[in-house]
Amino acid sequence: MAQEKEVRTSAKRRTDLMKQYVDSAEMQRQLYRKTLWIVVISQILGGAGLAAGVTVGALLAEDMFGDAIFAGIPTALFTLGSAGGAYAVGKISQKFGRRPGLSAGFFVGAAGAVGVILSAVADNLPMLLISLLFYGSGTATNLLARYAGTDLASAKQRGKAISIAMVSTTFGAFAGPNLVGAMGRFAESIGVPALAGPFILAAAVYFLASLVLFTFLRPDPLLVAQAAAVKKGQDDKSANKQAAELPVINSRGVFLGATVMVITQLVMVAVMTMTPVHMGHHGHSLGAVGMVISIHITAMYLPSLLTGILVDKVGRTAMAVAAGITLLSAGIVAAFAPGSSLPMLVLALALLGLGWNFGLISGTALIVDSTLPEARAKTQGTVDVLVALSGAAGGMLSGMVVAGFSYTVLSLAGGFLALLLIPVVVWSLGRNKPAAD
Repeated sequence: MAQEKEVRTSAKRRTDLMKQYVDSAEMQRQLYRKTLWIVVISQILGGAGLAAGVTVGALLAEDMFGDAIFAGIPTALFTLGSAGGAYAVGKISQKFGRRPGLSAGFFVGAAGAVGVILSAVADNLPMLLISLLFYGSGTATNLLARYAGTDLASAKQRGKAISIAMVSTTFGAFAGPNLVGAMGRFAESIGVPALAGPFILAAAVYFLASLVLFTFLRPDPLLVAQAAAVKKGQDDKSANKQAAELPVINSRGVFLGATVMVITQLVMVAVMTMTPVHMGHHGHSLGAVGMVISIHITAMYLPSLLTGILVDKVGRTAMAVAAGITLLSAGIVAAFAPGSSLPMLVLALALLGLGWNFGLISGTALIVDSTLPEARAKTQGTVDVLVALSGAAGGMLSGMVVAGFSYTVLSLAGGFLALLLIPVVVWSLGRNKPAAD
């Protein structure tokens, strides 16, 4: 009886606290700032975790399979796993809030990293393939966490909020690949293959990210945003405002945002996946591979603050076009760079990361702009499923293209595919003109 009374008291406390946040714009602003800090910490940790699969996943597969044609499988699998993770995290977040969704996603990613380590020790390929699927949940969660920072942001703050979340990933993502050598030596000292070493780091940081979000992300920003939207809708109706009749989802905006992110992800993953293998075939050391990938990941995230400002000031569509042009430049440089030229490969992968950054932030802002809180998390999860699947396709096909043709063909094909962003944006602007009239 006493336990029931305590549960009721606790529920009432939560309801009263939620009402205070819904009724106070100042409390919502404070929660917005607090949420950004928590997201920043989780992104730093998550960035270090996702770098493990990017840096050594292809090399581990090539080593265990014994053939470079299978080198794209890890990227395809953990990207496919991230599709399932994105869907699950989106559904959980929509129903229960960001806190349970994001913390569960990182926890599953940590379990997958542990599975990769055990499969490498046992030289067990089926276990490796299954574990990579679960590891992908951490990748999906790391990306979905960027949306948590936008739940209570105004329309003029969204690009900046996304960029703050993403730029914080840089610190972990830069450290991760540069710890490849140290983690490899540590792994060997405890009887684990060197290439599985970075996954030890991934398991630890994903678990810590899960713990941080579960412990500190309260009150839940999405639940507060949803409750505030309901109250605003009721106020608008009582005031006979037409704003209350706005659609929950703007399908055209969601389509454009999704297309931008899908194409940029496909191109980036395809070229990035085979670069370590291409470098290995030209005699570059594991340390050099780690440096190139760390610069690539830094270019994916570090420019985010500037990109966020540009997305808010210059516009979402202009930055989507910039993404296509930058990715084309990356493909051309990668295609014609001598395999032995480390500086040229660094430049190509830096441009590849920058183009992805432009596309992801502009596409994310378009998705947030085009949804209301009552359908936002579910839509975001669904779009990120498509993004993950495109990455899985890029990872799987990249090994086949390089094996059947060459790294040059892969790079050029990716660059010219990115140019599709320009007609998509032009089509979208053309369709928007009648609506504006």
